[in-house]
Amino acid sequence: MSNRTFLVTGGAGFIGSHLVERLLARGDAVVVLDDFSTGRRGNLVGVERNARFEFVEGSVTDAALVERLVARCDEILHLAAVVGVRLVVEQPIRTMETNVRGTETVVTAAARHRRPLLVTSSSEVYGRGTRIPFREDDPVVHGAPTRTRWVYAASKLAAEHLALAHHREDGIAVRIVRFFNTCGPRQVGDFGMVLPRFVDQALAGGPVTIHGDGRQTRSFCHVADAVEAVLRVMAAPDAIGRPVNIGGTVETSVNELAQRVVAAVTGTDPRAERRVEIVRIPHVVAYGDGFDDPVRRVPDVSLLRELTAFVPSRPLGELIADAVRWAREVQACVAAGPPCREPRGLTA
Repeated sequence: MSNRTFLVTGGAGFIGSHLVERLLARGDAVVVLDDFSTGRRGNLVGVERNARFEFVEGSVTDAALVERLVARCDEILHLAAVVGVRLVVEQPIRTMETNVRGTETVVTAAARHRRPLLVTSSSEVYGRGTRIPFREDDPVVHGAPTRTRWVYAASKLAAEHLALAHHREDGIAVRIVRFFNTCGPRQVGDFGMVLPRFVDQALAGGPVTIHGDGRQTRSFCHVADAVEAVLRVMAAPDAIGRPVNIGGTVETSVNELAQRVVAAVTGTDPRAERRVEIVRIPHVVAYGDGFDDPVRRVPDVSLLRELTAFVPSRPLGELIADAVRWAREVQACVAAGPPCREPRGLTA
């Protein structure tokens, strides 16, 4: 049984809520800070009665609140951020302020109280890089600042620089992880995440809408694998002061993803009597002018393997099946009405 207390910012979010469950399951105490801007109360229904769990509603940009919470905790996991392509494109100011100013607030408090800190970043920081797979020491290439598509990438890279600067100057233990297309139960498609959006569209009878020609490739990682990787990075002394990729290594085109989602939905639904249509729409229609989309995105996870003896390995089929199962359970819960409690979507 651990006696450590963790502050998890963004702990009501998709990845954050799974991480909170794992920390509590191993005996840690957890304080979650979240303002529900993209997180959801339903994500925490499985832990809300745990005696070692505490929830605080508030923003990571509230310096006084963050200061008080950091002082009470032994270690900080900073996941709070504006996420999702659609939200980033529509609200670039909010994106920069939350991701950069919020990180500054958390890192400054962690440095003042000498608390170890893990900052979650994103594969977006690699931008338009062309060397595949992406390595942590690769140079990054972003698009023009007039294209709001790159606001998120710039904000996450700035957050990395800020955290590493405090590590160098203040000597605090800072770890950084870069997530690559993490998916699974509890992820919603409201802000542009591709897999849950495809699942919701397929369950509704279609059409499933692909943005662009669908030939762009991504590597998808099950949230259970991502959380396991984070826990191992947290425990790895040699991970201090460097970013570490976390993601799957199998490339899948968006076209193939759409086809596999449709097959998973229609193949398990005896009521599906017609084929779900897949359509493609230009990025300019989906997100407006000035949108760029990298052609390939896949990580080199050699460093993760070296530091933790672990790499994500759950296959895409399992990931899709879990996402479909959870979405169906949510639909059933909504249809049943109160007092139905939203399904947890276990990571184990």
